[in-house]
Amino acid sequence: MRSDHTGTGRRTLLRAALGLGAATVVHLIAADPASTPSRPVRAADTPPAAAAGPPGHVRGRPAPYRLEPMTANTPPRFAPARPPVRVRPIEHLPGIGHSMVLSFDDGPDPLYTPDILATLREHRVRAMFFVCGEMADGNPDLLREMADDGHVVGNHSWSHPLIPKLSRPAIRDELGRTSEVVDRALGAPPLWYRAPYGAWNRNSFEIGAELGMEPMAWTVDTLDWKTPGTGTIVRRVLDGAAPGVVVLSHDAGGDRSQSVAALRRYLPRLLDSGYRITVPRRL
Repeated sequence: MRSDHTGTGRRTLLRAALGLGAATVVHLIAADPASTPSRPVRAADTPPAAAAGPPGHVRGRPAPYRLEPMTANTPPRFAPARPPVRVRPIEHLPGIGHSMVLSFDDGPDPLYTPDILATLREHRVRAMFFVCGEMADGNPDLLREMADDGHVVGNHSWSHPLIPKLSRPAIRDELGRTSEVVDRALGAPPLWYRAPYGAWNRNSFEIGAELGMEPMAWTVDTLDWKTPGTGTIVRRVLDGAAPGVVVLSHDAGGDRSQSVAALRRYLPRLLDSGYRITVPRRL
């Protein structure tokens, strides 16, 4: 599979994607209750966040939800209503309380994805995985492992193309084939999709909605595809930490050893700072 991103072209595409508009407030999306603690986080439990940067790092006893089975309260599978055709992707989830969403693109990769799954499992939290069909087709066992751990499996196209350059039939093929692979492996198609390079257009919004998927972007880009160093990735996540934030990282598309190592460092710090790591749920 090709490397996930390119330098100058990547930055240009991201600026175009962000130009679509500010974060969308979506009232039909909520945090999954299986990722919600059994008690609210009190002010005494969570230090105030600085004006710029992450909340203070506080060590203490793990919250009870970190000790509960990840899928104990997961609602049964169902077919939600077809989503509306949006004009911009969802970039931020303001209605999920003191929570954040971690997301990983381009996998599943048998070299890096298992380590990411193991770290998430160790801390009993769930994340979103936006998979490419050409990777997922050869690794259905990893898709099932994601689902068994309660993670959300989303659609990231088949071959990671630049969507705005494709015809409508080609976009439908890229998204439709990937949804079919996920459906075969998990018994249900994905409810979320993410455009490669963050490059969306009207056709992708329309076809995604026809396939029953909501478009999910991100708030914090770790730029881990540039392999900037584990410490830099950690700092970007902690500096961007805030309620409703969606973090973008990668589990495939190149050397993701820094991404794996960074997750091991920033995830416990987010949890100890009082953040819930959750996944969105379609209502």
